[in-house]
Amino acid sequence: MLERTETALKTQKSLRIALLGHKRIPSREGGVEIVVEELSTRMVAQGHAVTCFNRAGHHVSGKAFDGEKIKDYKGVNLVTVPTLDKKGMAALTSSFFAALFAAFGKYDVIHFHAEGPCAMLWLPKLFGKRCVATIHGLDWEREKWKNGFGSKYIRFGEKIAVKFADEIIVLSRGVQEYFRQSYGRETRFIPNGVSRPETRKADLIKNKFGIDKDEYILFLGRIVPEKGLRYLIQAYRELQTDKKLVIAGGSSDTDDFMKEIQELANDERVIFTGFVSGQMLEELYSNAYLYVLPSDLEGMPLSLLEAMSYGNCCVVSNIAECTEVVENKAVIFQKGSVSDLKEKLKMLCDNPSLVQKYAVGAADFVCNKYNWDDIVQETLALYEEYR
Repeated sequence: MLERTETALKTQKSLRIALLGHKRIPSREGGVEIVVEELSTRMVAQGHAVTCFNRAGHHVSGKAFDGEKIKDYKGVNLVTVPTLDKKGMAALTSSFFAALFAAFGKYDVIHFHAEGPCAMLWLPKLFGKRCVATIHGLDWEREKWKNGFGSKYIRFGEKIAVKFADEIIVLSRGVQEYFRQSYGRETRFIPNGVSRPETRKADLIKNKFGIDKDEYILFLGRIVPEKGLRYLIQAYRELQTDKKLVIAGGSSDTDDFMKEIQELANDERVIFTGFVSGQMLEELYSNAYLYVLPSDLEGMPLSLLEAMSYGNCCVVSNIAECTEVVENKAVIFQKGSVSDLKEKLKMLCDNPSLVQKYAVGAADFVCNKYNWDDIVQETLALYEEYR
């Protein structure tokens, strides 16, 4: 558990805080959106004035999930900025206008989230604003951005953050070392958090998908190549089990990849739910036999924190961003190894008592280690240094 610092606990005056770089809140379009919502609403609850700059345009999983534009959410002031709603341009245009609006606003701290939006961090710095950047992961490594303008722009955002940000927050020790080795830049390690949830019975998921408690293996996250879904589907298809595989999540500018894995699955035991939220999401977490995150690349996986908070036995790849989270409280396989993943899944499917062993204590472990209240205090303490 993170220790609350004396600076944060002695906060006397309300701060005026702007957050940008996310798509929109309230929303579960990605981990960044969850983090921004948790930080902003909890800071407002402590008496601070918080503005979040939301994108215009459609939800990444389709118009069906578009919500009504609102100007206030749990006391957080929401400003929707102009956005060119085209692939590759939405983040660029929305972060430009958000940075511009923030530059002219009366804020004590402007907090940028993710590397791409940090490309605009210089703008409020021109006006003498205090700027903090959270690097949620090395986004230029993601498959959809690896080639062309996208990758170069994100790397540019990374360099702008290094040069102009008053402070950089990272979510893993590996990324912290990357900035030290690549730029000689020291960063602050403040991980993501999780809240203890209430578990739910399998009602909606039973009616819609025909699945009940302990009858399925769950993957929940964005349907993108770096999440390792190719390995998971290949390993599962070689597995002799009556457990179904539930793949829950929407695509993010990756419709071609969605089609690819649907064709790769070609198995009636595999269920694609699409984007889920609310009670459906809670039921999926609450009733899974196993949760699997086979990623090649992560920032700090909020879905993994959430899965553990529901008391799930988890299977993760051996990338540092996952192993730092789970320590010895989950089953770990060699990244990219279909055979190793298959063996670990078989072992757990054949041994319910072993699954239960990993499940017991998972929630207490992760909720104590990654407590949102402590993380908000750490972040506010950092803001205070630049008042």
